[in-house]
Amino acid sequence: MARLHSIFLAFLIVSCSARNSISAETANINDVNMENTDKSGIIAHNEPAPPDYSLYLAALSNSRLPTDIISNIEKLLFPDSGFIAALEMILDKDKETYDPYLFFLVDKERALGEDYTPDDLIQLRNGSYRVSRNDLFLRSKAVISLEEMAAAARAEGLTLLASSAYRSYSYQVEVYSRWVRQLGQAAADRVSARPGHSQHQLGTTIDFGSISNEFADTREGIWLTANASRFGWSLSYPREYERITGYSWESWHFRYVGKDIAAFIENYFDGIQQYAFKFIYEFTQQDFR
Repeated sequence: MARLHSIFLAFLIVSCSARNSISAETANINDVNMENTDKSGIIAHNEPAPPDYSLYLAALSNSRLPTDIISNIEKLLFPDSGFIAALEMILDKDKETYDPYLFFLVDKERALGEDYTPDDLIQLRNGSYRVSRNDLFLRSKAVISLEEMAAAARAEGLTLLASSAYRSYSYQVEVYSRWVRQLGQAAADRVSARPGHSQHQLGTTIDFGSISNEFADTREGIWLTANASRFGWSLSYPREYERITGYSWESWHFRYVGKDIAAFIENYFDGIQQYAFKFIYEFTQQDFR
């Protein structure tokens, strides 16, 4: 009888311990749920808020892009297939390489201020590439990329020639006035930017080779068309896009935008820089003037 009594006491002790353990675990679970529950009683999972698709759709509409590009991007948005992440990477202000002037829209309608001058201009010197004269300057990050790209071209037996680079506002006045005298204003506006409206003022743009469309058929021109975007460069004024860019074809005019933006242009906007930058402008509505 005493043995049965001992067994019963042992059973009670084990049962109480098990109940206490279960109660403690339940309390811990409840504590976690309370931490993740909002005032409405709905459990929150600390997930990021879904993107506001209306912002992307409005930017697409306001950009007045071709319907096929709009349609393709809309398909990528629902569900997101990388487009939003690619754009967020470009616009991430906490990113070390963030630079709004890489995607700043400089065109017939939007201009840089008369007093805008990049603060990190570096003189170009013959290296893997050659220079046509000794007064050419680019921003430091563009110089680094130019050297990388020119070295890759040289490895294939090609030498890139930089013929024009940074242009100050005052120099643009001289250039544009000269074209107006030669061609008249209407014709000049097709081939020359009015002061403040030139991408050259950004310090990230180069004219290569002969500064004529004969460059397109040279080995260097063909190589740049195929490879420039890999190094962060984008052709600004492609053939048959004057209605979009405002300028006639310039096969020699490349703008450094960085590898992320160059890929963004190629992947989502058919390689047309103006389309991508109009979208980014409408999406951000930023003004750096």
